[in-house]
Amino acid sequence: MNRLILFFSLALLFSFKNTLSQTTSNSSKDSTSIKDFREFKVLDSKFISVSQLWNSFDKELENFTEQKYEALRPFIFEQDIPTIQKNVNEGKLSYENLVKFYLYRIRKFDRENNLSLNSVIYLNPNVIAEAKQKDRELLNRKIKPAIFGMPILLKDNINTTGMPTTAGAVVLQNNNTEDAFIVQRLKRQGALILGKTNLSEWAYFFCGDCPSGYSAVGGQTLNPYGRRSIDTGGSSSGSGVAVATNFCVAAVGSETSGSILSPSSANSIVGLKPTIGLLSRAGIVPISSTLDTPGPMTKNVIDNVIMLGAMIGKDPSDAKSINSGENLLSFSDSLNMKSLNGKRFGVFKRLMEDSLYVNAIQDIKGQGAEIIELDEEKLDLPNFLRLLNLDMKKDLPTYLVNHANQSVNITSVEDVIVFNNQDSINRAPYGQKLFKGIVADLGTEFELEAIKDTLKTNGRLFFDIPMKANNLDGIVSINNYHAGFAAVAEYPAITVPMGYTSTGKPRGLTFISKPLSEKKLLQWAYAYEQASKRRKAPKNYN
Repeated sequence: MNRLILFFSLALLFSFKNTLSQTTSNSSKDSTSIKDFREFKVLDSKFISVSQLWNSFDKELENFTEQKYEALRPFIFEQDIPTIQKNVNEGKLSYENLVKFYLYRIRKFDRENNLSLNSVIYLNPNVIAEAKQKDRELLNRKIKPAIFGMPILLKDNINTTGMPTTAGAVVLQNNNTEDAFIVQRLKRQGALILGKTNLSEWAYFFCGDCPSGYSAVGGQTLNPYGRRSIDTGGSSSGSGVAVATNFCVAAVGSETSGSILSPSSANSIVGLKPTIGLLSRAGIVPISSTLDTPGPMTKNVIDNVIMLGAMIGKDPSDAKSINSGENLLSFSDSLNMKSLNGKRFGVFKRLMEDSLYVNAIQDIKGQGAEIIELDEEKLDLPNFLRLLNLDMKKDLPTYLVNHANQSVNITSVEDVIVFNNQDSINRAPYGQKLFKGIVADLGTEFELEAIKDTLKTNGRLFFDIPMKANNLDGIVSINNYHAGFAAVAEYPAITVPMGYTSTGKPRGLTFISKPLSEKKLLQWAYAYEQASKRRKAPKNYN
């Protein structure tokens, strides 16, 4: 009983991941409803100058009027990448005006107004010039990648030239770096990096008592479906909010355990947590080299496929990088409505009291899938917190040496704590409980390996036992409810909008399957998405 109480208390520290509450009790508590919104200590950033943010664009946007914005809106708003590219090819749209449309929306809605969301931390000062260059290149390109000219936002723990990479932390405000491997891949295929998104500081493994979506640099990100009533999810909060609000074509998030799935489901978008190593982690501020992965966050499944394909590639500098042998670049052409037919999915009996989940299961059955109701395996995730402690203790210094700017004067978690203590009201208003826990954990490398082995075994058994016993193709869950088990098992998962509660809170249907099953997951997600069509844009931001 004492251990169960401990797990539940720890779970409250991680609203970005439901992991520790999914131990012996397998609690289904929705991690997007933990923090009381009256407890916000900080809303607007104390470190971002809005005027400075827009200095680079004032002249270029001078003649971009509300009338022009409204004229472009039908060709961009809520449209998928193939449709936007079609509009460009037909001369209805240019990449320059596409970028200006998103900049206009960000300036209109994101900061210091009655609808502000605080989802964007930095903007690429050169993005309009880069878009003009894409328009010139288009004249001489007969074939171009699907991602060509598409404005993408990146979570601000992903290294990107021209903008600092802060992980939301004041101590990294001058961390100007080279591009991370996945950013190099995006640029090589012609993507435009529009800017960086806010996140739960240090990917939500920092304060312990702060709301999701808060960082000292970015302030408090708010959910467009309910600014002060619905949580953003975390830690890829800004990426989820920015995509939902049509501030970009798509965004990139990162996940250790639930940090893509949670904000994607909380903001009614599609989020994919890939197999660990399918996408490079090099140049991304880490929590855990064991569990971390970036992943695409999009309004629809087709765009998710395109984003994933654009980032895939073997990276020699990432020890877990996988050469999958899969060509996903043209995979969107093969998406179809028949992919659920004849497939066998396990659904959890305990979740069948959720009417949205029940409706979603009916949609899947309507596409020819077989549904097998399951009781969850009685397995826990012992020492999950210690895995994160011991990994970050060694992985953050490695990042600082190999990927951070030389002017960053810290070398360890301890250094960050000392720096923040110099001005804790502004740098760490919610405290540094989790960072202090990292310092206090004196576990050895031997202990870490034993913890990893136990967690991976339990995670895989949680899914493999019912999948093998019932000959299942996959497991279907809600939001990030089973993100912890998927994380330690290193299994991929994708969440798709499945509707809204009576209070307007978005919910996601989540498919989980074996490693390197991304093509199947995307096919199933597409078939469900097209059969249900549950996503609605947030009404105050139309």
